[in-house]
Amino acid sequence: MNIPESKFPRIVIIGGGFAGVNLVKSLAKKEVQVVLLDKHNYHTFQPLLYQVSSSGLEPDSIAYPLRKIIKKNSNTFFRLAEVENVNAKKNEINTSIGTLTYDYLVIATGTKTNYFGNKTIEANSMPMKSIPQALNIRSLILQNFEKAAVTSSIKDRQAYLNFVIVGGGPTGVELAGAIAELKNHILPRDYRDLDSSIMQIHLLEGTDRVLPSMSATASKKSEGFLKRLGVRVHTNVFVKDYDGKLVTTNSDLKLQTETLIWAAGVTGSLVHGLKAESMLEKANRYVVNRFNQIEGYDTIFALGDIASMSTLDYPNGHPQVAQPAIQQGKLLAKNIMRIINKQSPKPFVYNDKGSMATIGRNKAVVDLKHYKFGGFFAWFIWMFIHLISLVGFRNRVIVFFNWTYNYINFDKAARLIIRPYKK
Repeated sequence: MNIPESKFPRIVIIGGGFAGVNLVKSLAKKEVQVVLLDKHNYHTFQPLLYQVSSSGLEPDSIAYPLRKIIKKNSNTFFRLAEVENVNAKKNEINTSIGTLTYDYLVIATGTKTNYFGNKTIEANSMPMKSIPQALNIRSLILQNFEKAAVTSSIKDRQAYLNFVIVGGGPTGVELAGAIAELKNHILPRDYRDLDSSIMQIHLLEGTDRVLPSMSATASKKSEGFLKRLGVRVHTNVFVKDYDGKLVTTNSDLKLQTETLIWAAGVTGSLVHGLKAESMLEKANRYVVNRFNQIEGYDTIFALGDIASMSTLDYPNGHPQVAQPAIQQGKLLAKNIMRIINKQSPKPFVYNDKGSMATIGRNKAVVDLKHYKFGGFFAWFIWMFIHLISLVGFRNRVIVFFNWTYNYINFDKAARLIIRPYKK
């Protein structure tokens, strides 16, 4: 791997997401050697992936080079690699580019799409957990518009313009709203020979309300916003199968569509080699203590979505969103230094800053500890928080410019089929 030997303890971090990046930043200029491993050479701002999928942003505006993050840290190294397994007895990891020893190992690999064992849905649906997947969705949507414009079959045209999103969490709700804006503002102007009323957006949620992780107020407001945009919301509906053409559910609802986007759940991206009792079987999350140490290991830690820390307030672990990952990454940097200096680590206490979701132009919902509201002000807060949370000044400027342009012109400028998608 060509990592130089060091007199300082070596901390190996697997994953350049929110947890990994904040840990790396917090360890800068400390007397440790840090090695960051990731299968991509960039950090992805996942909350805005849906805007790439719906042609609102180009991918480079929500991605940031990992090497640029660490360029001023002489004690930090990055390697583009996939981790194959961990050998805890030897304190080493095996990767696609070689073997590396560690003094402390931090697993921050996040999650991947969960299909709940349905191989047919996995083969035919569109996931949205990475930038390449978001670009696939963008290409497929635009390709379907083009195919609908030239087909003489009404049935085929309806299938091309039928978009089914499974999962009514923040990702599904935000994507449904964004695609609805394509229908309302882009389709009538770019495809004047198509009847935009044919296009339908269906949002399917297995529970009795959308945004089930947020308050009832947020759920009610967001469903109202979606319906005003023309989205058809179906609750208490589970998808049983999708063969690439027909969606079948647990109800009488059947939908002909060329596009099913799967946002119905995630599962942890585990690293092979650790003891089975260290992880939760159903959620694929590592069981960690209040210091983020994986159960059964003193020098191996897990952060963010992959970690399940049971507390009185969160008996099933913290929510799999950015804030717990960011806060855990910052604290773990301090705790590792405390452990190295023979001091007791401090337990993690999650500071819940609230949750939010946007449903399109001037429409968002925000849940704070004592206040719950929606509408334009919530939308403004959502934009501001996401803008300042982006990594890199350039990305903030580009996103702000794109949002301003899109708002003034009712436009989505990134309507480009750069890489055609084939099922």
